[in-house]
Amino acid sequence: MADSLQEFPDDWTRALAIVAHPDDIEFGAGPAVARWTAQGREVSYLLVTRGEAGIADLAPAECGPLREAEQRKAAVELGVHEVEFLDGHRDGTIVYGPDLRRDLARGIRRHRPDLVITFNHHDTWASGAWNSPDHGAVGRAALDAIADAGNRWIHPELSDEGLEPWRPKRVAIAGSPRPTHAVAVDDEARERAVRSLAAHHRYLEALSEDPPAERARFILNHLLASAAPCFGGRSCVAFQIV
Repeated sequence: MADSLQEFPDDWTRALAIVAHPDDIEFGAGPAVARWTAQGREVSYLLVTRGEAGIADLAPAECGPLREAEQRKAAVELGVHEVEFLDGHRDGTIVYGPDLRRDLARGIRRHRPDLVITFNHHDTWASGAWNSPDHGAVGRAALDAIADAGNRWIHPELSDEGLEPWRPKRVAIAGSPRPTHAVAVDDEARERAVRSLAAHHRYLEALSEDPPAERARFILNHLLASAAPCFGGRSCVAFQIV
């Protein structure tokens, strides 16, 4: 982690979060989203899958709708009211390539955000643990789709759909092992983020024997404390800005 994190830029009003699975935003950036929506900024979600392979004792046909419902509840807790799920990409086997880039570019052109938020695309986490291939594929595709969305000659079918080119100002990567900036988080944003992550109730039950609300608080307290020494001791969510 950088010795010192810069203040997150505030020259934006509309963001689109692009992630692989339900819960990715809540695990990696929920407190920041709560802070931003409280400031009147607009945040929307675009999820590549419904997380249908994410709970070992539930078949995908049952798991996908359940996790989609939990994601929608989690989003409301953070002040997010537009949540879109893509079709055609399977949880656990997302493939980086032109089809994924096109689908993400379509979302960027439709939402026209100033800021794109995505999840760690690097091979590892800060701990050195290996990252999910889904995170890598979606994060890298999101970075590339920003350029695609601004070029009318890449995926020309999007223009045929009436979606004109659009290029966001920047992308912010949550959970990156190479953070550059941070968003300070107050107690209100922390509590909203805890409720949001706890809304992934069935998923958290599958991860731990702890009650979901307790597990959510533990995870987010760790997230907010881990970058604080590099941000003047303030509780914060760190991002890598590109």
